[in-house]
Amino acid sequence: MVPLVPTPYKCGPHVEQGLIVCDVRALALVWFRADGVWPPRFARMRFEQATSVRARHLTEPDETSGTFEAAIAEDWGIHGNANGGYLVALAARAMAQRAGRPDPATITAHYLAPGKPGKILIETELVKEGRKFATVTASMRGAANPSDDSTESKSRPILQVMGAFTDLSAATGPELVDGSPPDLPPVQDCTGTDSEEMFSPEFFNQVEVRLHPDDARFSVRPSGEALTRGYFRLLDDEPMDAIALLLATDALPPTVFNANLPVSWVPTVELTAHVRAQPVPGWLRCEFRTRFVTGGFLEEDGLVWDESGRMVAQSRQLALIPQD
Repeated sequence: MVPLVPTPYKCGPHVEQGLIVCDVRALALVWFRADGVWPPRFARMRFEQATSVRARHLTEPDETSGTFEAAIAEDWGIHGNANGGYLVALAARAMAQRAGRPDPATITAHYLAPGKPGKILIETELVKEGRKFATVTASMRGAANPSDDSTESKSRPILQVMGAFTDLSAATGPELVDGSPPDLPPVQDCTGTDSEEMFSPEFFNQVEVRLHPDDARFSVRPSGEALTRGYFRLLDDEPMDAIALLLATDALPPTVFNANLPVSWVPTVELTAHVRAQPVPGWLRCEFRTRFVTGGFLEEDGLVWDESGRMVAQSRQLALIPQD
């Protein structure tokens, strides 16, 4: 989840692009030019490129300092703030390199500040390396002054992460499955976020999302149940790996928008994801549900299933409900 325009159904100028922005509870920010001309769609970037990192090397050719240089890509968020799952995936790229193992079996991220586009540093530490798992921590930092984009100016904490990395291709063991994918209509009968009538925010131009029709009308007629279901995949058949599953756990609109509550902004405090298997090619089926909205907080529990019907990821995040 990412911050949005604070008040539903209100419009205001977006000075940088000369646009007017209307918040419709985050499925899309509807963008209009004052002269009535549609703005061009945001630039698209492959997920692999958007999450690329580069290790800083010490004097020895094969030795790294544990610090990685990267950039929060433009257009991977909403209204200039990066999507939370994208930030975790970006950190996980660096952590996987540090661990020497490709897949985050479990990862927990605490959000310290919004992620703004620009250069960042990711400082990693290998806490413990065992036979099956390597445990790594990471700290993502950006520029304290947005106008200073030099690598050395990165003093603003954005994200603090801890994860256990492994090789899921080698995972074996007995199985017990007491659950099934969400019941979704065919993809073509679900509601897309890329229609010309509803101009999508930046993030929804980087991925493909199709929402269950019952869960897609929250801007005008919330279902009354804090539930969001839908399909997810990367653009242009880009392969999904375990790190891309981290993005999928935070890719659909917040569940609480369907709860018929006066909420338009739900910043994430903490996100935990468990990656259970590598997904097969094709659409992912996602289901996110909230049961408790209390004391200014809500939880969102997620399950992600691949095309074969295998559950490949679980998630839980704690989010704030800001008070006016």
